[in-house]
Amino acid sequence: MVHRQAADILNNLASQFRAVAVVGPRQSGKTTLIKEVFPQKPYISLEVMDERKLALDDPRQFLSRFPNGAILDEVQRAPDLFSYLQQILDETDQRGLFILSGSNNFSMLESITQSLAGRIGYLDLLTFSLPENNQIIDHPTNLNDYLFLGGYPAITFQKMEPHHWLSAYVRTYIERDVRQIKNISSLELFQRTLYLCAGRIGQQLNLSNLAAEVGTDHKTIQSWLGIMQASYILYFLQPYYKNFNKRIIKAPKIYFYDTGLASFLLGINQASQLTNHMSKGFLFENWIISELLKNRFNKAQRSNLFYFRDSTGNEIDVLLDHGATQTPIEIKSGETLNDSFFKNLSYFEKLTGQKGGILMYAGDKAGFEYKNYQIKNWKEVSLI
Repeated sequence: MVHRQAADILNNLASQFRAVAVVGPRQSGKTTLIKEVFPQKPYISLEVMDERKLALDDPRQFLSRFPNGAILDEVQRAPDLFSYLQQILDETDQRGLFILSGSNNFSMLESITQSLAGRIGYLDLLTFSLPENNQIIDHPTNLNDYLFLGGYPAITFQKMEPHHWLSAYVRTYIERDVRQIKNISSLELFQRTLYLCAGRIGQQLNLSNLAAEVGTDHKTIQSWLGIMQASYILYFLQPYYKNFNKRIIKAPKIYFYDTGLASFLLGINQASQLTNHMSKGFLFENWIISELLKNRFNKAQRSNLFYFRDSTGNEIDVLLDHGATQTPIEIKSGETLNDSFFKNLSYFEKLTGQKGGILMYAGDKAGFEYKNYQIKNWKEVSLI
């Protein structure tokens, strides 16, 4: 069994809030974590037709079965429950009464905002992080394997064959999950959009360009990308432009929450293909960013990740925003350090007057400073 880094914070949230919502990608291990942390609570999945029918037809009776609370999985399938949960939570002082989970962040957030705001704690659970994967016996330790396998428990822990499992995952996601969020007229074009996004990892989002390549309109693409974001497939890294002039680029950059899924969509069938693959640098950058997100989310903290780019091409891959200060991080997939790696960090230092920063690269040497910059290799990403 893999001990999830978020287990302690989930317990902590349950000691403070009357209910806690755990959301994240489908098959990221939400149910396993919740059952492990709250073994005494009854578990009910709203994916089960009989349970969902009762919850939809008679929410009051459905909830009356659980006077001491319960785990309600995929609760967004019965949105009327939230109003009745509001009344129950308002009438109790008990903490951690209900634990809610779901893989549709849009529906969950909408229902929580309408009915449970201020009454519920929130935890985003992504796929396995580097430290979690490292708990698995015989997990490969080569960088290419981490990029290729990603973090879905079915692949890294249960050892399912990545291509077969991800093929089924994408099909289920498109044919079932997407339909639950919105009735899409052309699932084929939606799937084409998903694959095209994999080829745009690390690039600034250009809706018009993507719409033209897919063969649909700007608003449709925007809606579809919103669905992919809400279901934890795509992550949009927002630009940082506070305290800067209008020459700063303000379009978000495209990343995937899991590089295993991204590798599959790029047609990569085995880790060894990444050695000379044209997308390795983008996948490495994506992997670092997703690990940084997991560092935050596993502590129930919101993302503080941004990127910086001006109109002349000067760019910082990641800015960690601490409020008064920002930590720039440059990500390089090269394994040998050279002075060119520090060009953008030096530019940002001159622009802001803030000294320091982090170089995150794919080599082995780490734990030292060079020109006032911290040098960290990819194995140390969880320490940032």
